[in-house]
Amino acid sequence: MNRKWILSVMTAVMLTTACALAAQEPAAVPPPDGPPPHGGFFPGGPMGGRMEILGFAEMHPGKLVTGAPYTAVSVVETTQTLADGTSINRKYQANLFRDAQGRVRREIMLPAIGPLATAGQSRTFVLIHDPVAGTAYELRPDLKTATQLPARHGGGKNADALQSNFDAHVQQEIANGTLKKDDLGTQTINGVSAQGTRYTRTIAVGQIGNDKPISVVNEVWYSADLQMVVKSTRTDPRSGSTTYTVTNIQRQAPAASLFTVPADYTVTQGRGPRGPRGAMPGGPASAPPPSE
Repeated sequence: MNRKWILSVMTAVMLTTACALAAQEPAAVPPPDGPPPHGGFFPGGPMGGRMEILGFAEMHPGKLVTGAPYTAVSVVETTQTLADGTSINRKYQANLFRDAQGRVRREIMLPAIGPLATAGQSRTFVLIHDPVAGTAYELRPDLKTATQLPARHGGGKNADALQSNFDAHVQQEIANGTLKKDDLGTQTINGVSAQGTRYTRTIAVGQIGNDKPISVVNEVWYSADLQMVVKSTRTDPRSGSTTYTVTNIQRQAPAASLFTVPADYTVTQGRGPRGPRGAMPGGPASAPPPSE
């Protein structure tokens, strides 16, 4: 599985919710050039927060995780305090499933915001990722439609190369003093043993017009047993705090039917990495590219 395939999977989901999330995404420093580490966490950067909100914090780029099935619920809570003291609180939830073959399903529930809030409507969509078959689908239960993403193929060498690239970038940031990494030891979180790591990224004076250094702090708790992030927190003085927590973890195989498209759904093909009119990788033909 290569990097374009990862972007294809993520973009299909982002295209569905880009308009709703665009106004909510906090400003952040650019993410690393490479992929997140195994466990799916970007220390800082806008992609880290967006992946958490969309339920991707446990995603493993290019890595097939087998023999560790589970079902769980992920909850993302964000708090932002404006200059006038106004507090904005949001909560997102996703049902997570992974089978012994490494197939994953995410049922992401977005609260009613923007035009949906006026109508009193929330929205649920589903992402099915089957690394065995080399395909993925974005499902819209309200419309009974499914968008199939183009298949991408790759192996462990690609995943290792991406991981190595990311690790090198992190080490470079640590060496130049813009990123500090601290070991937080081991804790049991929601019944799962997890290793904690704190990343503190410093935005130097003048980098974004700031007259004082700004520290963005991320804490990640990673379960080596489940090979996923079970909790993370992100604190950014510019945008507030975000907490991602995986709860109700059940170590059992989900039903096989969860990883297939229902027979009464209409299936359409998503675009490839270089679709017409500059379409984003894997995006539905009728959807515009997401705004950053």
